[in-house]
Amino acid sequence: MTTLTDEQKRDLEAAAFRRLVDHLRNRTDVQNIDMMNLAGFCRNCLSNWYRDAAEAEGIALSKEESREIVYGIPYEEWRAKHQTEATAEQKAAFEENRPKDH
Repeated sequence: MTTLTDEQKRDLEAAAFRRLVDHLRNRTDVQNIDMMNLAGFCRNCLSNWYRDAAEAEGIALSKEESREIVYGIPYEEWRAKHQTEATAEQKAAFEENRPKDH
């Protein structure tokens, strides 16, 4: 097994994160509620984790700024362009499956 330095591990994690964010930006057809129902996290969660990491490093980052980093555009613009109304089934699944800290 390859032994990675902390710096190599950080660089690879950062590359994987960038690829995930790029993938999510390109898959605008996948709604956040579907991600929450299937995986227990969504783009908003990812932006919150990003902001938490910034705060842990003493970097002030607003909710809007962290969302724009993840969405690639202002959140409200993304919502207007890509978000659809959740169905009753999606909402019911969300209430049943959502993480308790959301």
